[in-house]
Amino acid sequence: MTNRRNQILKTAIEMIADEGYAALSMRALARAAQMKLGALQYHFRTSDDLLRAVVSYIANAYDLSFDSLRRKDNPPSVRDLVIFVLDDEAGKDLLGDRLLPQLWAMQQVEPLVSDLVEDIYRQYLQVFEGALRASGSAAPRAEALCLMSMLEGSTIFMGRGRKWAKEAKKVRKTILAFIESKYGEAV
Repeated sequence: MTNRRNQILKTAIEMIADEGYAALSMRALARAAQMKLGALQYHFRTSDDLLRAVVSYIANAYDLSFDSLRRKDNPPSVRDLVIFVLDDEAGKDLLGDRLLPQLWAMQQVEPLVSDLVEDIYRQYLQVFEGALRASGSAAPRAEALCLMSMLEGSTIFMGRGRKWAKEAKKVRKTILAFIESKYGEAV
């Protein structure tokens, strides 16, 4: 992928995160990327092509993030996974605390986005289930879904610019204390 194409995709992601999905149009993106519409269409012929590229870009960032987690010598513990989700390394470059709520809304109307979000969660679920199974959980899938709901929901309530953002550190500490008490993993 060319450097200019990556810049365009990052601009599109910023637009979605800052202004919402409805603000993303070919013309608006061309203006935001400081280029002519024809130059943008050289990279992305249609809005669907652009959306596919944005979805692919986001998916690749999360795939790389998951790969780094899986490369460890030992399988990740429940605590490792909780910290991984809370830190959201891939999301930092993607403005995840603002982008993910937009993706959740977009998935209601865009099948491509729905597939992306489902793929990301499917990966989270598999890894969480494995860690919970290894920790002796009697209901690893149910516990994984519960933890994922709690962790992902924290983005809605405590992401940057949210009413309770200043509480994020305390909530993180509370979640990690819960993990320690439930799974016996030191925080």
